[in-house]
Amino acid sequence: MTNNRKRTCQNCGAEMVGRTDRKFCSSYCKSTYHYYQNKNNEPTFYRKIDDQLKLNRRILKEYNKAGKSVVRCETLLNEGFNPNFFTHYWKNSKGSVYLFCYEFGFMKIEDGNKPKYLLIQWQAYMDK
Repeated sequence: MTNNRKRTCQNCGAEMVGRTDRKFCSSYCKSTYHYYQNKNNEPTFYRKIDDQLKLNRRILKEYNKAGKSVVRCETLLNEGFNPNFFTHYWKNSKGSVYLFCYEFGFMKIEDGNKPKYLLIQWQAYMDK
């Protein structure tokens, strides 16, 4: 007994041929469908952390064009920077600890009673 019911792709609606249990006409449609399904779902714990790390990196990169700079804490925080999210740290020979978001680092300092961040970029000598 054959099934004459027309089957359509769940993503684009195109008519499908082939296996009776297929849901998508191509791997592209399958990928697109699942991408938008997941995009509309509530962000997972992992995704929230990953998004914040990427935002922190983007902000640090934007304010550190020269490889080393000083910026008011308030400026970065207003952009959405969260200093509690970092990928690793580095301790210099003086004992100061820099927190990093990938290759961009920061350290909180006081400059004239105003909290600021000293921004740096990862250098080859830091690997040692």
